[in-house]
Amino acid sequence: MISHETKQRILDATRIEEVVGDFVSLKKRGANHIGCCPFHNEKTPSFYVSPSKGIFKCFGCGEAGDAVSFLMKHEHYTYPEALKWLAAKYNIAVEEEEMTPEAKEAKSERESLYNLTEFAQKWFVEILNHDETGQAVGLGYYHERGLTDEIIARFGLGYSPEAWQAFSDHALKSGYSKDMLEKTGLTIFKEDGKYYDRFRGRVTFPIYSISGRVLGWSCRILSKEKQAAKYVNSPDSAIYNKSHILYGLYQAKTAISKADKCYLVEGNLDVVSMHQSGVENTVASCGTSLTVEQVRLIKRYTQNVTIVYDSDAAGIKATQRAANMMFEEGMKVRCVLFPDGDDPDSYAQHNGSTALQKYLAEHEENYMLYKARITNMDIRRDPIRKSELLQDIINTIALVPDLMERTEYIAQCANIFNIPEQAMATSVARAIRNQKQKQWKQQQEAQAGQEAQSAEGQSQPAAPTESAQQSPQEAESMARVEEILQEAQHNEHYEKHIMELLVRSGNEKIMWPVPTADGKEEECDWDVASVIVNVLRRDGIELENPVYKKIYSIYEESLQHGTLPDSTFFTGLDDENVRNTAISLMIEPKELSPMWAEKGIGVPSERKRLQQDVKESLMSFRLRRLDQLLERNAKDLKEADDPELQMELMRERSVLMAQRLALGKDLRIVIG
Repeated sequence: MISHETKQRILDATRIEEVVGDFVSLKKRGANHIGCCPFHNEKTPSFYVSPSKGIFKCFGCGEAGDAVSFLMKHEHYTYPEALKWLAAKYNIAVEEEEMTPEAKEAKSERESLYNLTEFAQKWFVEILNHDETGQAVGLGYYHERGLTDEIIARFGLGYSPEAWQAFSDHALKSGYSKDMLEKTGLTIFKEDGKYYDRFRGRVTFPIYSISGRVLGWSCRILSKEKQAAKYVNSPDSAIYNKSHILYGLYQAKTAISKADKCYLVEGNLDVVSMHQSGVENTVASCGTSLTVEQVRLIKRYTQNVTIVYDSDAAGIKATQRAANMMFEEGMKVRCVLFPDGDDPDSYAQHNGSTALQKYLAEHEENYMLYKARITNMDIRRDPIRKSELLQDIINTIALVPDLMERTEYIAQCANIFNIPEQAMATSVARAIRNQKQKQWKQQQEAQAGQEAQSAEGQSQPAAPTESAQQSPQEAESMARVEEILQEAQHNEHYEKHIMELLVRSGNEKIMWPVPTADGKEEECDWDVASVIVNVLRRDGIELENPVYKKIYSIYEESLQHGTLPDSTFFTGLDDENVRNTAISLMIEPKELSPMWAEKGIGVPSERKRLQQDVKESLMSFRLRRLDQLLERNAKDLKEADDPELQMELMRERSVLMAQRLALGKDLRIVIG
């Protein structure tokens, strides 16, 4: 464990422009550096690095962070690995804190398991390449499937002989314990003391960690035993959890990042065959149905996934399940279906690598539109199921978290089904509400179960999550989500500029008038954050953008404690949305041209410009809110039938008009 003091020395010594400059060609532009983004393909530079704030931001793809997160993203390091890389660059000795006896024991066991899996991997490869039976049976099988020696070596493919205890006896003679053999799952021990190799008589497909360590295996039987499973996988252990790893990711991660796209296939041979055919950005789940953890693992490298499962009924069902999970994670999903009876491996064998690549390119389509098209065909064939099939596509659209993407799907699917777009939008909003209610109910049931266990002394209840606190009434409000978000877009420009002032200049001082005891005003030094928070709080104005609200609340709380956040605060946040949004707001790609001074044109001082910017932004924001209140008042007045209510609304309108007039005059004076 790297000590806190060492970590701080590393971060203090780090210069982000030097770190990023090792991987990206940067040119100085004003206070920032600019280059082409390493995370997506672009010809016009939109990747900014701010040395003063210690952050980077791409205005093309949205990636943002500090030096540590850059290394984690670009080099796929863990947090400790990134810190050690920086320590080596700046010649800082890494001091590690003493671990507890329990932590030492756990680390020792994990290293023992890793040593055994690496020992076994070398043995399986040795048997495949140098044992007579291994060459005839194992290597013969791989060659029969069209695999080259190069791709076999790249994926570390091997062979476990037919003998019951060949590997186990070899490992025991080499000093490995029965306990370790059992924990890795390489050997199965029976109650009578007998034991045998789990993978005997099978070709072995090793499963690697992201850093290239052997975690376990997926092994295919070659005999024709009807009762034996076709594939046998390593059981979960202290180093292997099949739900949290993807087969082929170690070999594919660089290609996925470079292409900004991942192909997801069903089987190990499909992965190996795709790589051999030049489609190296391909992975598969490890002997289990796709999990949320695996989806999030892909998302670390790209948000674009093409599902290439079998075209039979089971494959189509699995494709739908995988796509729904990915939509919930905000990913872009496409699909490719091969002709009946074919998969990527068999298609490549029969038609060659070039034909496979061509087929993938020509037959890839947006999954949502593919599903809508197929659903529409089913509706025509079976009108009785129309409502059920339509609801299925509506439920899938409701999983898409991005408003703009969801709106586009609504428009295109409404066109496919030849139904009014508004009707489709209303149905999607209802589906979103139902999903939220279901989630709330499940969370309540889970929490109730935890509390019951706690009452029996079995366990402590987990802290309630934010979403678990939603009531059914709050979930019901999700039915209006489309209307609310559409209205919020009108205030986006005003809210964004207020947030830019907060995160860029919140700590800076400006002159601002404050009331004195005699009823007059006196200009005093105030930090920008205090001015903005106090003005918005005084006027009872709340932000509508949920991410901006979180950033604003951080400043509210910080002012109560007397310490405002700086750039390092936001780069260390766990909330990815808040972190990336704050970093985006910090970097200003536009700078004041030096030509103003060269032409002899007077330019206000930076502090004066900031003071004017704060005043204009707050007044414009307040003016926008007054206009909204006036619009709402006019609507209520038009619908009101009661004379007393009409008089009350007219009085309200008079007050609002007076406020708007006064604010408008002040705004024109400032701008003029």
